[in-house]
Amino acid sequence: MTGNSPAVVAASKLGLTFQTNDGPVQALSNVDLTIGKGEFVSFIGPSGCGKTTLLRVIADLEKPTSGAISVNGMTAEQAREKRAYGYVFQAAALFPWRTIERNVGLPLEIMGLSRAEQGERIKRTLGLVNLSGFEKKYPWQLSGGMQQRASIARALAFDADLLLMDEPFGALDEIVRDHLNEQLLELWGRTNKTICFVTHSIPEAVYLSTRIVVMSPRPGRVSDIIESTLPRERPLDIRETPEFLAIAARVRDGLRAGHSYDD
Repeated sequence: MTGNSPAVVAASKLGLTFQTNDGPVQALSNVDLTIGKGEFVSFIGPSGCGKTTLLRVIADLEKPTSGAISVNGMTAEQAREKRAYGYVFQAAALFPWRTIERNVGLPLEIMGLSRAEQGERIKRTLGLVNLSGFEKKYPWQLSGGMQQRASIARALAFDADLLLMDEPFGALDEIVRDHLNEQLLELWGRTNKTICFVTHSIPEAVYLSTRIVVMSPRPGRVSDIIESTLPRERPLDIRETPEFLAIAARVRDGLRAGHSYDD
């Protein structure tokens, strides 16, 4: 967290243990983390390290078994009830029988907003993700990248300050992924949302983030937090610069060091 900005997410000694038929499984252990307003924080680590679980705890989709977490100064449950965040899943999760505008407007319908307010928000958020003109299309008529942009628009529609993103570009090819990375940075710059972003990709984490949280293998713990020294304006070719490569090397070292927790 930078400066005196308020904590959007604050976790202290956070732990989560799942009870399974084969006995308890510790997914998270002793996680301490503070995320300030307007930050772009990526979580990276090996498969099964608890990145998505941590995101789900922030969203109150999982309950921690130890420690504490607050979201916008509230409990995670209160933040969920107040719709304090938008959530973008790995798959676009659009309803195929709904047009793009009706998919984006679904949370607004649930919130009971007027038709006029729904229409204004749908138009604005589709514009933010460069999907103006595709309102009447169905998901199957859009490319995978466009579907993910529609999913992001849906998460933005109720104008929450916090955006939680769980590997939203992981299934896309590299060219589309690069393009969406650029668009996501532009979107973040325009909206000043706080973004928590789960990824397996070191270049993606370094390119997008103000800070990178490196997590160890299960039980997931924070093994390093890396501050980015890159400028806020980041063309794709910044990934070839010595500064970028140095940050990527530190992330890679952090991932290697984290494996010392492995049995």
